[in-house]
Amino acid sequence: MKLITAIIKPFRMDDVRAALSDIGVQGITTTEVKGFGRQKGHTELYRGAEYVVDFLPKVKLEIAVADDQVEPTIEAIIKAASTGKIGDGKIFVSALEQVIRIRTGETGEEAI
Repeated sequence: MKLITAIIKPFRMDDVRAALSDIGVQGITTTEVKGFGRQKGHTELYRGAEYVVDFLPKVKLEIAVADDQVEPTIEAIIKAASTGKIGDGKIFVSALEQVIRIRTGETGEEAI
């Protein structure tokens, strides 16, 4: 089992959710976050004053999947989240040692 963590642009969230649903991914956790990478923020003008916005709004997705669903999930996220411009985001994949469904006590892939 793997935990896929993706950081994407907020306006791409609906497209990513639909793409994941189409391939059968059932559970997604989202968090509104702020951050920057190579994009390094931007300058905005507000009431005549210029200021730097260092941290840009992003959405963090956390998706637990079985090993055989890792590649299709990554491909769906890339296809749906990509705009071709800087700041599209990143995907991280890490191993999951154990998953437990609290309600039923199911463990492993059955709990996903």
